[in-house]
Amino acid sequence: MNLDKIENPKFIKNLNQDELVDLSKEIRQFIIKNVSKTGGHFSSNLGIVELTIALHYVFDSPKDKMIFDVGHQSYIHKILTGRAKDFSTLRQFNGLSGFQKRYESVHDCWEAGHSSTAISAGTGMAIARDLNNQSGEIICIVGDAAIMSGESFEALNYLGSIDSKVIVILNDNEMSISKNVGGLSNFFSKIRMSARYRHARDNYTEFLGRTKIGNVIYRQTKKIKDHVKEDVIEDNIFGEFGLDYIGPVNGHDFNDLIEAFNMAKSMNHSVVVHVHTIKGKGYTLAEKDHEGRYHGVAPFDYHVGIIKSENHMLKSWSAVIASYIQKTMNVDKDIVVITPAMTYGSSLNDVFNEFPERCFDVGIAEEHAMTFAAGLSNAGKKPYITIYSSFLQRAYDQINHDIARMNLPCLIGVDHSGLVGEDGDTHHGVFDIGFLSSLPNIVIMTPCDAYEAKCMVNTVFHHFDKPYILRFPKSLVKDEEVDINQEITLGSWDKIIYSDSNTITIITYDIKVNMVRQMIEDKNLSINLINARFIKPMDNQMLIELYHDKQKLIVYETDLMTGSLGSLIAHYYSKNHMVMDIDYIGLDDHYTPQGDIETLLDYEHININDLYQLIKEKYEERKS
Repeated sequence: MNLDKIENPKFIKNLNQDELVDLSKEIRQFIIKNVSKTGGHFSSNLGIVELTIALHYVFDSPKDKMIFDVGHQSYIHKILTGRAKDFSTLRQFNGLSGFQKRYESVHDCWEAGHSSTAISAGTGMAIARDLNNQSGEIICIVGDAAIMSGESFEALNYLGSIDSKVIVILNDNEMSISKNVGGLSNFFSKIRMSARYRHARDNYTEFLGRTKIGNVIYRQTKKIKDHVKEDVIEDNIFGEFGLDYIGPVNGHDFNDLIEAFNMAKSMNHSVVVHVHTIKGKGYTLAEKDHEGRYHGVAPFDYHVGIIKSENHMLKSWSAVIASYIQKTMNVDKDIVVITPAMTYGSSLNDVFNEFPERCFDVGIAEEHAMTFAAGLSNAGKKPYITIYSSFLQRAYDQINHDIARMNLPCLIGVDHSGLVGEDGDTHHGVFDIGFLSSLPNIVIMTPCDAYEAKCMVNTVFHHFDKPYILRFPKSLVKDEEVDINQEITLGSWDKIIYSDSNTITIITYDIKVNMVRQMIEDKNLSINLINARFIKPMDNQMLIELYHDKQKLIVYETDLMTGSLGSLIAHYYSKNHMVMDIDYIGLDDHYTPQGDIETLLDYEHININDLYQLIKEKYEERKS
C-alpha cells in the first residue's frame, strides 16, 4: 500500500486480518525509515502500531474522538488520517508537528506535550457531548507511566462518579522515558503475569460472547466479572474508581484488540481497556533499550543504530552538571538526588548507579517530586532535583508554597531552558524566569559555561541557606575542571568587556555571553559586555555604576520578555527614579513554533545578527 495516498482511515474497515497485519508491518518500516531521518519520538510509536490501527478499525474518527496523552505517540494516527506524505517535514519549521495539533487535521481533537491531561480533557468533552445530545465515543490513549500521575488519578476519580462515558485505553509498555517505578507499576506487572486471570477472563468472555443474549448478560453482570478479577487480583484499582475493566489485552494481536475495543464500544458506561504493548517493537535495539535512548531520537542510521558520541571535549549541560553533582556527593553525604522519570534524559544514570540509596526516581509526578524535595530539606538533607523547564511549570505551586514560602534550601536544576527546537511550543523553556523571579527567597543562576556552573554548585552546597535555581540549556558545552572550594559571590555580575570610554553596554546571560563576546571580537566593536549570571538577586551595585557611567543598555535575551531580566532591570531603575536608555531583545508575548534553533532565532528576530543591527542603530544615534 502507498501510505502517501491515504486520505482518511475509512479504508481500514475493508481490510481482513492478514491485510491489517501487512499494513502494520508497512507502517512500522515507514516509521523506522522516516523518523530515523528527521528525528522524533521513535520507540513509543513503534509500540503502538497495531493498537492505533485497531482503534481506527473499530471507531469512526473524527466523530469518535481519539486523545493521545502527551501526543508524541500519534505518528501512526497521523499516517492513517492522511499525513504520511508530510513526514519528511516532521518537527521542522512550518512542518508536521511531532504531537497532535488541532490545526493539522479534524482528526486531532486535542493537543498536549505534557503527560496525563487526556482523561481530564476527555471527561470534559464527554460531558459536553452529552449536554449537546450528541453521539460519538471519547477514547483516551494513556501510557502506564502517565496514568500514575496525579492529574490522571484526579480525572479517574471524577470519571467514576459521573454517567458520561469515556473509554480509557491503558497502553502498558512498562516504560516511560526511563523504566517505570512505583506501586501502580508493580500492580500492572501483577496483572500481566496473572495467567490464571487471563484464562478465567477468556473463558468468561468467550462463553458469553457466543450469542446476542450472552453479550447482554455480560453487560449486566459487572459484579460477577469483578468477582472473577478480585479472585485473582487482590486490589482492582479501576474498580475502586467505579470503572469497568477489560484486559490485559495483547497489544500486537488484532483479534484481541478488535474484540476488546468492540466490547468497550458496546458498553454504556466508562471502561478501562488494559493493553500490553512492547515499546520499540519491530526494531530490536529499541525493544532492548531500558535507558530511554530510543524514546526521542536525533537523526541516525537505522541500519547501525544510535552511536554514542565519543567527543570528550563537548558534553551536554545535563551530563556536565550531573557528573559534578556526583563528585560533590562523595564529599557531602547529605546530598540527595531526585528526578521525575528523567534519569536518562537528565544524565543521572551514573549518579543512580553509584548512590542508589540517595537517588530517587519518583515517576512522572513533578508536583510530588518538588514537595518530596521540600520534605527532605526540612529534615536536614540537601536535595538536588532536576526537571526540564517545560515540566517545571507543573510544579509551580509546590515551589511557591512548599519551598520558597518556607525558605527551604535546595538546588533545582532547570534543564532544557530557553528555546529547545523541534518539540515546539509545548516544550520551549522560555517561561521559567518569568514565573520564578516573582517568588521571594529564590535565587536564579544562569551560568555561561561549565566552569561557572560548577562554581555555582559549590556556592549552593557550601551555604545551603535558601532555594537555588540553576538554569542550563539543551546544548553541548566544553567541560572544565573546578576546585570544589571555588565559589561565586551571590548576586554578582561579571564584566566580560568594560571600558569607561564605551557608551553601549550589552547585558546578557548563559551561553549568549560567549556568542556576544565572539561577535564583539569578530567585528571589532567598542562596546561593553556584562554577564548577568544571577537573574535574582541582580547586581544592583553594577546597575548603579552603569547609570553613573551614562551607558546605553541593550538587554539581550532569548526567553520571554514578560517577567524577564530586562523587565527586572527596568523596574529597578524606575523604582529608584533613574532614567536610562534601554533597548530590549527577547521573545514577544506569544508561543514560539517548532523548528531548529537557528531558524527560530531568525523567525523571532532575536539572533546575533539582530543584536548587531541594533548596535549599529545605537552607534548612528550616538553620531547624530
